[in-house]
Amino acid sequence: MAIVFPFVILLTLAVVQAGMWFHARNIALTAAREGVTAARTYQSADADGAARAREVLDRTAGDSLRDPAVSTAGSGAEAVRVTVTGTAPSLLPGIAGLRINQSAAAPREHWTTP
Repeated sequence: MAIVFPFVILLTLAVVQAGMWFHARNIALTAAREGVTAARTYQSADADGAARAREVLDRTAGDSLRDPAVSTAGSGAEAVRVTVTGTAPSLLPGIAGLRINQSAAAPREHWTTP
């Protein structure tokens, strides 16, 4: 038991750490998608999408996504792109958390002539 128990604890911590990473990744992806939805509407600016993504992060991230940042780099006249980055917390002290980088993109809405 003394030989097997440390491996059981390590495996348990690895599963919980993977769950924390997956949850933080989902938070970042949700914020990026919400930001794209806000920025792609007719006559919306990239700043509208970034503001919406930050609003979603403020509401949902808590301590699950540390140091979140929102960027609209890569957006143009035809498409919008929102990228959310941050760090998933680590269970082990002294070890840096896992880096999260999620982005979403979509075409902008605009009027066309038939």
